[in-house]
Amino acid sequence: MRILVVEDEPKIAGFLAKGLREEGHSVEVAGDALGARTALALAHPDLMVVDRMLPDGDGLALIRELRRAGSRIPALCLTARERVEERVEGLLGGADDYLVKPFSFDELLARIAAIARRSGTGAERDRIVVADLEIDVAAHRASRGGEEIPLTAREFALLRYLAENAGRVLSRTRILEHVWDMRFDPGTNTVDVYVSYLRAKVDRGRERPLLHTVRGVGYVLEDRGR
Repeated sequence: MRILVVEDEPKIAGFLAKGLREEGHSVEVAGDALGARTALALAHPDLMVVDRMLPDGDGLALIRELRRAGSRIPALCLTARERVEERVEGLLGGADDYLVKPFSFDELLARIAAIARRSGTGAERDRIVVADLEIDVAAHRASRGGEEIPLTAREFALLRYLAENAGRVLSRTRILEHVWDMRFDPGTNTVDVYVSYLRAKVDRGRERPLLHTVRGVGYVLEDRGR
């Protein structure tokens, strides 16, 4: 799934992002409600994990705002507040679940999976199809035209991220952050190198390429037809 983590404590945000990416999710991180609104508009996440105590307000207020606007994006609230009344307030305020800090990462994963099952979120992500390219997320396999494509773990992660965002141009910065958990370094050509690896395996010998370069911006996976 595409998950938005709204957490102002850098260590916690980094821990969550790293762990969720290792589980195969795409992760955006926002440090406050303002950043979360921007990420929601640009990244269109499937689910959000929101800390209640943000620098610019209560994370629950952000969830209430989304619900008033008609958004049904599933939301899991994180908080250091242990009182039952506050957990009830969160659930009645539009959160789909509530987890008190400190928490077990395994429990967080289980709660995210339960929310996804209830809402149907991410069900389609078990299998991603773009033209004749098919990605089996659970089995970590990809094929094109029925022919399996041999991929390394990193190549698979890159192809999956591009496919999950099919038709959307992704910058090198975003790709580095999601696939390598790295901040952009203008001196690195890591993304370009791995895209060339993918092209050799996914597009070479095919009449219709799926991987395209948008000069000065980044890369996009899409079927442009003839």
